[in-house]
Amino acid sequence: QVQVVESGGGLVQAGGSLRLSCTASGLTFDRYAMGWFRQVPGKEREGVSCISWSGGSTYYADSVKGRFTISRDNAKNTLYLQMNSLKPEDTAMYYCAAGWYYNKYECLKTYEYNYWGQGTQVTVSS
Repeated sequence: QVQVVESGGGLVQAGGSLRLSCTASGLTFDRYAMGWFRQVPGKEREGVSCISWSGGSTYYADSVKGRFTISRDNAKNTLYLQMNSLKPEDTAMYYCAAGWYYNKYECLKTYEYNYWGQGTQVTVSS
């Protein structure tokens, strides 16, 4: 049974930093593309960043480019999202997802992913 579990969310002041983690079990982690998404109530889930199986290719939404960094440690079956210079508009529930395919032109789309975590809340105060 595949399990995807996010952690590391919390409350932070604007300008601060957080690092999210996501562990996946029940799958061969290094054969899955991974992505981070976020969602606020009443809005669609949006792609934040994605990374290829080996970590050699990454892609970011324009809204987080230069502030967020995605990475993965395949030996630990863990995905990370380092978030710096946080803004109040970054407040959302953040989700981790695993997908069979990687296409950097589509990897911020929810339909590219097969397994999802339950999310971790990030709140940025002004």
